[in-house]
Amino acid sequence: MTAQQQQWISFEQPLSERVRTMLRLEFLFTRAREALMQEGIWASRTAVECLIDVMLVLGRIDLKKEFLKELERHAVTLDSLARNPKVDPKRLENTQQQVSQFLSRLKGSEFGFGHALRYNEMFNSVRQRSAIPAGTCDFDLPAYHHWLQSDPQHRRTELLEWIGHFKLLHEATDLCLNLVRESGVTTAEQALGGMFQRTLETATPCQMIRVRISSDSLMFPEISAGRHRFTVRFMQQPDPAERAAQIQSDVEFQLVCCVI
Repeated sequence: MTAQQQQWISFEQPLSERVRTMLRLEFLFTRAREALMQEGIWASRTAVECLIDVMLVLGRIDLKKEFLKELERHAVTLDSLARNPKVDPKRLENTQQQVSQFLSRLKGSEFGFGHALRYNEMFNSVRQRSAIPAGTCDFDLPAYHHWLQSDPQHRRTELLEWIGHFKLLHEATDLCLNLVRESGVTTAEQALGGMFQRTLETATPCQMIRVRISSDSLMFPEISAGRHRFTVRFMQQPDPAERAAQIQSDVEFQLVCCVI
């Protein structure tokens, strides 16, 4: 198998709370999108649960403020890259315009993300019951049960409308994570005795670490990071009922440190 044909699995470790939140949002939006591709009742339940989780994230922090800070940070970084002769000026200009336009959209949005959904009676009843184990059973929420029995296309239309209330948040998440991921340079590394450690540069804070291994590998990386260094340990768990153990042999892998 050639390097081009080889398939890889990426393991990502966020190094800031802001990036950690964005990765959680990306997970929820991806899960909701996959559920919308199916017509079953349980798929509709999954989509609703994802939106409830997004609302929980929104309730903990001011995401609009956080994304404004993140995009403003990217704008400053991109401006500094204009002085680097190795940077493609056309691609840089396109990215700068994209960030600038999105900043304007965020600043021009009157309400917070998902504002309209806060006043949806049925959604809120499901949301209130979701913290209880099996709290959204049919006998607890007959209106929800009735809605789930409706025509699949009708449910999908309503779910698309609900998810649409988070369109700006979804797009902001994708834009910021793409900027972070594309900022890294891939290097070939070796973990001696199954462990790899590197010191982090304080001058250019790393936002995310990505470890890539072959898709047919029988091991997986555990990544831990602090302010000054990060460690990657390669583990094996042949039996899921038993504790994973670090391997003792050397491991070849790919590393991406995303620093933008």
